[in-house]
Amino acid sequence: MINRLIRSTYGWVIAGLLLVLINWLFSFLNFRSDLTAEKRYTVSDATRKLLKGLDGDVYVTVLLQGDLPAGFKKLAGSTGDMLAEFRSISGNKLQYRFEHPGAGLPDSTSRGELIDSLRRLGINATNVKAQTKEGEGQEQQLVYPGAVISYKDRSAGIDFLQGQNFQDGLSSLNNAEALLEYKLASSIQKIMQDTVPLIGYLAGNGEPLDQRVYDLIENTLRANYAFRILPIDAVPAVPQMFKALLVVKPIQPFSDAQKLKLDQYVMQGGKLIWMIDNLYASIDSLQRSEGQFIAFDMGLNLDDIFFKYGVRINQDLVQDLQCDKIPSVVGSVGGKPQIQLLPWPYFPLLRNNSGHPIAKNLDYVLSQFPQSLDTVASPGIRKTILLASSPESRILNAPARVEWASVRNEEDLKTFTRQNVPVAVLLEGNFQSLYANRLTKSMGDSLIAAGQPFKVASTDNKMIIVADGDLALNMVDKNEGPLQMGTNMYTKQQYANREFLLNSLEYMLDQSGILETRGKDYTLRLLDKTRYEDRKSFWQLVNTLLPVLLVIVLIALYQYFRKMKYSR
Repeated sequence: MINRLIRSTYGWVIAGLLLVLINWLFSFLNFRSDLTAEKRYTVSDATRKLLKGLDGDVYVTVLLQGDLPAGFKKLAGSTGDMLAEFRSISGNKLQYRFEHPGAGLPDSTSRGELIDSLRRLGINATNVKAQTKEGEGQEQQLVYPGAVISYKDRSAGIDFLQGQNFQDGLSSLNNAEALLEYKLASSIQKIMQDTVPLIGYLAGNGEPLDQRVYDLIENTLRANYAFRILPIDAVPAVPQMFKALLVVKPIQPFSDAQKLKLDQYVMQGGKLIWMIDNLYASIDSLQRSEGQFIAFDMGLNLDDIFFKYGVRINQDLVQDLQCDKIPSVVGSVGGKPQIQLLPWPYFPLLRNNSGHPIAKNLDYVLSQFPQSLDTVASPGIRKTILLASSPESRILNAPARVEWASVRNEEDLKTFTRQNVPVAVLLEGNFQSLYANRLTKSMGDSLIAAGQPFKVASTDNKMIIVADGDLALNMVDKNEGPLQMGTNMYTKQQYANREFLLNSLEYMLDQSGILETRGKDYTLRLLDKTRYEDRKSFWQLVNTLLPVLLVIVLIALYQYFRKMKYSR
């Protein structure tokens, strides 16, 4: 019957109409199957819930169009695939397009204004080297790996490479692809929010309030949350309107009255991020001394409360061969010192080994004179190490001598045998109050007067403790002023300190679960370069001749079966 239909006068017309009908029917079905091992194209439930709940149109302009290097073309393709999935899930409430930033602008002035506007949105240009023609070398090219999201009268920028290590381009682009869902979904969520949580910055124990916290307060906290400074001695109890509180580099001891306020803030459900230096050590002290000094105990009186929550910050300094660079005198010529940027083990570059979403797929986090920490038994508390040193570290126990030339020879290098020394930890669970069995009547009365009766334990809560008070501080350049936190003042290398802090706050405050999408894995399945070079000619021959041979074999088989058929 099918043969008669095809041979009929209108057979092909009918077949064409059937195909159109089938295609039209299947257009109403939305079915996708993710066959990748790491499920890289599977959108999380939290993102689906966000997209299905859009109450207005969202427009995304991706700035990745034009003649781009191969790695950025791949990132653009992945971005287009992700946004197509978002559009489908949202019921076409999300629309997107690709643009070439600066294309069609008449002069350099207009392009400069565009660059400034993108920078204000947080999208920075990436200078890449592109091959022109064979034998003609390379040319510099500015690429804007980001997007602009618009919702009603609001706009926000996304920098796909923010928080990535630019020195390893392939790995950075791979991490950027892994973070696409998180960055897009998180930005959509934030731009739709009408209210934001209130974050507090604790004052009263010598916490810095100068230019060293400019980037933390102005560019990090105020730019993303409601913000206030909280003098701890000015309130009878920490107000519950503060959803999270930062304790950054205190230098004066905490009294029992102050610790009680913080303890009860945690018992009431408040979130705390501690950034603590247990030993006094700073680069300024080294510069003022004769090239060395002894790091001494700060005496902050916080050991008991940390121990109760499940952590001990040790009296030591962590050194790491994986570290940042500072100017060092390497010799003298003509009576003038010769200065060179050299790695300095007191400034370790910390990384995440646990795979937790806060720090996964993130560049290194810069620390300065960090201490190690240990987790101790604390019923009901789960501990996750967020940041740790490299496998080439060592511990200097107090009293620790800090000196310019701490590594002098090969024998010193052999002492860096400690692996993955913890520096930052996440605590989750039901915290027990430090004052459960030591509350005095006057303490209890003060809490009742503040309208916050004493509570023995918290419900499920979160807290982060970092054994480095400088992690959230910024350096101040004489010419440029305050730099971004985690920026080396001499090399201008930026590390992911700001992203780590923002991710920490988002994890503790956001109940949607979107941050969990940071945990995606994108496996780079690269060729073995050694084997490829050894067998390069063989594979070139296979790729050239195999298709030709396959065609010849198919033609031969066709002729053979045709001959067999008609010979009968």
